[in-house]
Amino acid sequence: MKVKKQKFGVLCDGTKVNLYTIKNDNMSVSCMEYGCTLTSIVLNNKDGSKTDVLLGYSTFEGWLNSNYCFGAIVGRFANRIGKASFTVNGKKYDLDKNDGPNTLHGGFSGYDKMMWKGKVIEKDNQAGVKFTRVSVDGEQGFPGKVELSVTYLLDENNNLSCIYTAETDKATPINITNHAYFNLAGNGDIGEHLLQMNSTQRLEVNPKLIPTGKLLDVAKTPFDFAKEKKMGKDMKDVGVGYDHCYVTEMYNPDDPHCGCPLDDSDLVEFCTVKEPVSGHEMAVFTNMEGCQFYTANYIKGIQGKNGRIYKSHEAFCLETQCFPDTPNQKTFPTCILEPGQEMKAKTIYSFKI
Repeated sequence: MKVKKQKFGVLCDGTKVNLYTIKNDNMSVSCMEYGCTLTSIVLNNKDGSKTDVLLGYSTFEGWLNSNYCFGAIVGRFANRIGKASFTVNGKKYDLDKNDGPNTLHGGFSGYDKMMWKGKVIEKDNQAGVKFTRVSVDGEQGFPGKVELSVTYLLDENNNLSCIYTAETDKATPINITNHAYFNLAGNGDIGEHLLQMNSTQRLEVNPKLIPTGKLLDVAKTPFDFAKEKKMGKDMKDVGVGYDHCYVTEMYNPDDPHCGCPLDDSDLVEFCTVKEPVSGHEMAVFTNMEGCQFYTANYIKGIQGKNGRIYKSHEAFCLETQCFPDTPNQKTFPTCILEPGQEMKAKTIYSFKI
């Protein structure tokens, strides 16, 4: 397997942005240094055609001017932190209020707008890119200098691994995920996609989507995907759409590190998604305790790839992560990374073509 590297864009300061494309016999994955972004996942179809199953843009300028994090890495803390503040070791830290009174995906200056350094990885049965950057002490309001890496690896069996590591010199919250917007048909409403989750609980949230600290059973509710079900079947019963954190089988209230994993040797299968017309399927494996299921409720009117105008519910996100607002929730497993530790989070998107 090989990785192709090419120039994709240039920042206003003259910095060159590289795009990397990894291919096997069945699919290809492209990613770029700006935002550590997955720009496309293209599946080969039986009739010789190809389907790009990621929302995004045709040009670099599209990503440069976007605020939707299509395919990008979000952090230092993905999802929400209530009241835009938290306390570590007795010291309070104030963050950006970019989601009403709360912080979302790190604030106004997100990882999706930052440059990462890419390095090609090529092995016999897999290939990809390792991206690195240093988040300085005080960046986005968070404590500690954090050395970050995100590695995207594609193997011959159509498994796309996303491997996240972090080390810090001060105790700090850490929660890194990829914000890919999937549509296994390549276009159209995702209501007919079939979803099955290995999850019996979700987080209860207040009207601002901040967890209350309680876990709710999903059985016999509109949030129940224990048995395969169309994504759109009960969507009208949950408001504008799904934007909820489900509990994976990695969650263990007696393990303080399941929110900030220090070992990526064990993964659980969180869900499978099928698109019945194309026949494309995707499974998600992770060592994270939570997964935010989001049905692209607020992308209406966005011009994306090939001039297409995206509408609400034309994509879904499966953002593996620690629980939202964990820095302020005493009952949740910790998301605090300490000096001398290394966070090792891993998620695999496995495609069946």
